[in-house]
Amino acid sequence: MILGVEPYSSGGLAAQHAPAEAGLHARVLEHLGTAICGGEFAPGAVLNIDELVDRYEVSRSVVREVLRVLASIGFIETRRRVGVTIRPAHDWNVFDPQVIRWRLASDSRIAQLRSITELRTAIEPHAAMLAASRVGHDEASDLVGLAAKMWAAGQAGDEERFLRLDIEFHRRVLLASGNEMFVRLQDLVAEVLTGRHKHHLMPHHPHEQALQLHAEVAQAIQRHDGERAREAMVQLMEQAFDEMKSIWDQTAEPAR
Repeated sequence: MILGVEPYSSGGLAAQHAPAEAGLHARVLEHLGTAICGGEFAPGAVLNIDELVDRYEVSRSVVREVLRVLASIGFIETRRRVGVTIRPAHDWNVFDPQVIRWRLASDSRIAQLRSITELRTAIEPHAAMLAASRVGHDEASDLVGLAAKMWAAGQAGDEERFLRLDIEFHRRVLLASGNEMFVRLQDLVAEVLTGRHKHHLMPHHPHEQALQLHAEVAQAIQRHDGERAREAMVQLMEQAFDEMKSIWDQTAEPAR
């Protein structure tokens, strides 16, 4: 038995009429990744391939592919005469969107929210400032229109639509910055916004101030007012901190 991992309920492989290995690989990867992020395996713990095969009712090839992915993001390593061992959290690729998603689904949720919000506070205001000097006319108009749609979705309480628009808004600001490294952060932002929504860490109805600040960011970018775009995005990030601060304080979870 694998310590700390509950039996995976597949209902039996034959009963699944599976598209099999691709789907099984994804499910095993998701389960193991979340378990590792949640601390169910201590650094140095050994994973036994045969036990994983039995636990998840999959082939050795599926397990080996899962382990290959986990190794590529720094979760595990193979040691001679020891086997597959769990690596400490400081070795993980914390910029991998999968890692962010798994941490948000684990007991490390609050630490992940805190660290990525701090990252966003450092990056997105500067991205907004750059966007104001580099954005094209059509891009800027689209961004203003997107902010208006967010306002409507927020006022209507349409959480799913608001989430999609919110992700797209921040993606477009990063894209309009013209900085290819900032652009690569869009998947991280999407994961944390999705995670906040999924785990009920966002208000059911967005605060009117947040809706207004999205509009101000877009309008400042359209006016090519970089300083105002930066200031409005800083305020937006600060509000995100305020929304979650009470959760962090109550949890008092140490950073992982």
